[in-house]
Amino acid sequence: MTAQRDIETIPASSGLSLLPFATLRHLRALAWHGDRLYASRGYELRQTLTGKGAIEWRTVARFRPAAWRCLTAKSRLASRLVRDGFHALAVLSSGHMAAAVPGAIVMLSPGDTEFRVSHRILRGTRPLHIAATPGGHLFWGEYFDNPQREEVHVYASTDRGSTWQVGYTFPKGAIRHVHNIVYDSREDCLWVLTGDNGAECRVLKATCDLRHVDVVLSGNQQARAVALVPTRDGVYFSSDTPFEENHIYFLDRRGTLTTLATLNGSSIYGCRVNDALFFSTMVEPSEVNRDRTVCVFGSLDGEYWHRGLSWRKDAWPMGLFQYGNAFLPDGDNNNGLLAVSTIAVANGDLVTGLWRVNSERVL
Repeated sequence: MTAQRDIETIPASSGLSLLPFATLRHLRALAWHGDRLYASRGYELRQTLTGKGAIEWRTVARFRPAAWRCLTAKSRLASRLVRDGFHALAVLSSGHMAAAVPGAIVMLSPGDTEFRVSHRILRGTRPLHIAATPGGHLFWGEYFDNPQREEVHVYASTDRGSTWQVGYTFPKGAIRHVHNIVYDSREDCLWVLTGDNGAECRVLKATCDLRHVDVVLSGNQQARAVALVPTRDGVYFSSDTPFEENHIYFLDRRGTLTTLATLNGSSIYGCRVNDALFFSTMVEPSEVNRDRTVCVFGSLDGEYWHRGLSWRKDAWPMGLFQYGNAFLPDGDNNNGLLAVSTIAVANGDLVTGLWRVNSERVL
């Protein structure tokens, strides 16, 4: 069932505001774990305890890439060109960590200071996200060009990222690649998002042992999603298509789909801060989405949405030096701070901003 909201009636006030808290240069926010924010600078992982005072970082661990990447990681433009650094991070309650770097999945055991390679990626360069369950199981899906529509694997680890096995395989011709896997604590399940065309665009619900994988939505570009945020009453997700106008959706626990807001571009990152929800948009080549502004949309109640932050795409070619984007970190976040890492934007390239989320003012 689908319910359509009249987007034009959304009021100018959302009851939500973002108050600047800190600006952190040359850092990319990756994940929250409790009150700790983990961010990377090149191949160095840092951690901070966030509160009302000053931000203080400490180095947690490093990964040693190929020698040439040690050089490119030191240059802002070179690192953008070759997609250097950490691209995803999952932090387990045991203290173990799993991360994605170019060409590999790497893991860190408690007490160690250097990530080690636990899996070499043979197709594509890295997954966009790594999902974790409270029991310490980890998942990621293959993300590669796949023009021949070969079979696509979902990898799983039951030993906190030390080893990986194929947990599920999409047969040849089924999908192009996996965009994201998200753990949902309310139903103890996994949401699997795939693309890119026609029936390849799917929102699926899977058991955590991957024995049952069921299609919930499919068949059109609005089911082409990367960002999904579970909540008590359902899941919020945003579409990621250059071919149509993009939207934010809510899928409740009974299966009713509601269109909530129109976006100015494709969206591949979303997060929750306490009860507030946020999705970001990016600037990519598109005949439909021509706005060259990276934006963050926010909502206090999940019903009414506002454009809260925005940056203009910089002048560097996006095919080589990446699309303009705003990364929102993974993980549960109940400390009231929104972290946004921007790339390929004017006056904000490779910068992480922290904002205090305030529900008493207007966004």
